[in-house]
This record gives sequence, structure tokens and C-alpha cells, in this order.
Amino acid sequence: MANVAVVGSQWGDEGKGKIVDWLSERADVVVRFQGGHNAGHTLVIDGKTYKLSLLPSGVVRPGKTSVIGNGVVVDPWALLGEIDAIAGMGVEITPETLKVADNASLILPLHPYLDGAIEEARGADKIGTTGRGIGPAYEDKVARRAIRVCDLADRETLEQRVDHLLFHHNALLRGLGADEVDKADLLARIEEISDRLLPYAAPVWEWLDDARRDGKRILFEGAQGAMLDVDHGTYPFVTSSNTIAGQAAAGSGVAPGAIGYVLGITKAYTTRVGSGPFPTEQSNEIGELLGERGREFGTVTGRRRRCGWFDAVMVRQAVRVGGISGIALTKLDVLDGIEELKVCVGYKVDGQEMPRFPAGIRAQANVEPVYETMEGWETSTMGARSWAELPATAIKYVRRIEELIEAPVALLSTSPERLDTILVRDPFAD
Repeated sequence: MANVAVVGSQWGDEGKGKIVDWLSERADVVVRFQGGHNAGHTLVIDGKTYKLSLLPSGVVRPGKTSVIGNGVVVDPWALLGEIDAIAGMGVEITPETLKVADNASLILPLHPYLDGAIEEARGADKIGTTGRGIGPAYEDKVARRAIRVCDLADRETLEQRVDHLLFHHNALLRGLGADEVDKADLLARIEEISDRLLPYAAPVWEWLDDARRDGKRILFEGAQGAMLDVDHGTYPFVTSSNTIAGQAAAGSGVAPGAIGYVLGITKAYTTRVGSGPFPTEQSNEIGELLGERGREFGTVTGRRRRCGWFDAVMVRQAVRVGGISGIALTKLDVLDGIEELKVCVGYKVDGQEMPRFPAGIRAQANVEPVYETMEGWETSTMGARSWAELPATAIKYVRRIEELIEAPVALLSTSPERLDTILVRDPFAD
């Protein structure tokens, strides 16, 4: 049985929450390996809606162990608040069911403050961050000044780390003309949550290796999507971490060979939140229709998503870079009743054909999509659970996507309900 990594193949918001929940029934362990509480997953189970940000989707399933890996930047206040909220919905979370990497870096109250101050200073050149401190926390991590979960257990080390942190950030805040962060206040806030967070801390890499050796099936859950990857996405309009499947190993401490199947979650059209290039965006009635039908609002931020036609060039690139074995195609039902559908099958930049999404900022902004037009379908696909329930033109659309992105459809989702899923190939069976 293969361990499975689930990643987004577009700009995030592809419907990973439902698919991960669907797969978690077959898994023993669910692992988050990158990102922070800027990610959002919505699960609908037996008519009850769960909105998760930091917690892995497996937490709502009894008998599963959830893991937050070292590649995640953890906001303790957000995490504990989410634990309390889920407990209020009848889901008990304990140190036996949730393990947080003791070497994971923390998001502290100063990080959202910095995020806002820096974005304001950028003016018209804003990146469009969620303002939750994710970027500044990752900056601290790579600059080797981060405070990690394990530091909470050692007051002397913690004070030294806070001094080192504020030496840098207060100088930056002074330069921005913003108020500096008070050390005593920051330490007091950290101490308020230390005793609640530390029981969840564990050497996750060791625990996962033992689980793998014991034959447990592990599901690695990514956040955001391939085109928001800090290296391979639409830089600088990206997130602050690597979002592709290669990060599942580094971000959780398992060997790369432990990941057997990579499932790319792929929406049947395209959306993105915030600033940045979007070749197939439809700032018209089609874009409005997709947004309304697909309820395209961010789980975490509530921001309206930009909408457009399916971009096969972009997804094919995500398949190649991310080693995607197969895709889970979501929200096919949103396209029901649209008479004529378009799929981007190529790019032009300054009149020249371009077989890939370019790396250069100017080139990305000047990408022109080349479309192929396909016939739509009138029959509803919502709730379909077999190919036989799909109209022939919908099947033709799915098959053409497979050809263009050079990857097979392993699952097809036809509504937010977890059972409204057509299984073509079980990723855990590989």
C-alpha cells in the first residue's frame, strides 16, 4: 500500500479538504507538511461543516493520528483556538491524536504586525498576503532567528531567542516608522500558551518513521497550490513555502522514498486569490457565474476568488514539476449548463509561442492564452457517483483534460459532499 501526498496543482483552493477527508478514511495518519493558518479546508460530513486551517483534515475522523510537521509555521494561538472550536463541535483532540513537530517554527504576535506594516509600506506593490504573519515567520526560519516549539520548554533559551528576534525586527520597525515590540509583553504572551502547546510536541520525524515501519498508511496533506510555490510559482506573487510534493518529505522528516503516490487536486476551471498574473481570468459574466456557482470565497480570509477557464498549460507544468501521479478533478458540476467551454491549450508571449509558464515577471504578465473551444452539457453532474451518470460531453471534457495535462483522473468530485466522488483509481492501492 502506497503512502499518498495530496497537493494543489493550481493556485490553491482546489478542494483539497474534501479529497483529503475522503482519503483519510483509508489512512492511519494524516500529516500537514507546509504552510500555516493561511490555508483553509472546508469539510462537509453528515451535514456538519468543519473549517480547518492548521489542523490536518484527519482530525475529524476517529482512530486517526494527525501530525503537524516541521515544515509548517505554527501560530499557537490559532492552533489552540481551532482545537477549542473543533472540541465545541464534538471532536476531542488530545496529545495522542495530534502531534506537533518539536522543531516547527512559531508564528508570534509580532509576525502579523510586521506583515501588515510591510504590506502598507509597499503601497501599490502589495503582494496580497493574508496578513497572518506567514511570510515573516518563514523569513525568521531561514534567517535562523525563529523561535521553535521546543524552545518553549526552556525559559533561558527562550529569552535569548526573543532578544535575537527583536534585535532584528525592532530595527526594521523603526525604519518603517512603526511602534517597536516590547520584550516583556511578548514573553508574557508566549508563556500564556506554552503549557497548553507543549503536551502536543513530539519528535515527529521519529514517530512517522516508526509508523511507516509498522505498515501504517500515511497521507501527506499540502496547502495552497503548485503555482504558489516560492520557487516554481508566479513569483513574487506566491506563498513563502514550497507547496509541491517534494516538500512532503522535507516538511515532515520522512525519506522521499516513503511517498508512493502524488495526487494533484485540480479544479475543473481556474481560480486564484490576491494579486498576480492569471492568463485565463474572465472579468466578465463567465467569471461572475463561476464565482457564484462555485462559492468562490476564501475559507480563511473570505476574499472573493478571481475565476477563469481551465489552464491546461499551467496544470501540465505542475504535474511535471510536482511528480503528480494522477489528479482529483473537482467542481465539475459548476460547469453544468454552460453552452460553450474553453480550455487554455497554449500560451503566446509577445506574439511568440510559449510551451510553459515563464519564470520572468514581465513575461508572466504578458502571457496570452490560446484556447480550444468545447461543447458544454445541459444535464446536471451534481452528485454523480459513477461515469454512467455523467453526460457524454462532460466525459469528453474530462478526457481532453487528461490528454492535455498528461496525467490521468484518479478521482472525480461532483459536489462538496464526500460521497459524491467517482473513484477511478485508489491512490493507496499503488
